[in-house]
Amino acid sequence: MANPFVHVELATNDLARAKAFYGELFDWQLEEISGMDYTLIKVGEGTGGGIMKNPVPGAPSFWLAYVLVDDAAAATDKARALGATICKGVTEVPGIGWFSVITDPTGATLALWQMNPAAGKAAG
Repeated sequence: MANPFVHVELATNDLARAKAFYGELFDWQLEEISGMDYTLIKVGEGTGGGIMKNPVPGAPSFWLAYVLVDDAAAATDKARALGATICKGVTEVPGIGWFSVITDPTGATLALWQMNPAAGKAAG
């Protein structure tokens, strides 16, 4: 399938409470990433994700879905040309890949993800 959803991420205002809630609600394995304030959500089969501290001061906690693209810069430019607002330009996650965050013309926010071929697997 072209451009599948590959990662979903919770930006939360209460990390401990969110991890406790989702750890009890679902059969997810939560794995802390060394050297980062980031927790991977491993679901076994299907799309995994992550949990992090909300980077937007004053904003409510939110989930963000990531869609796989071949070229994050080209996809971000195409989204802009189609009327999207670019919330975060293309940013590298060292050794893993690149992402951007867009808001579509209807107001929905979505992340675009390009995997670094050397990293060897999708984002989650």
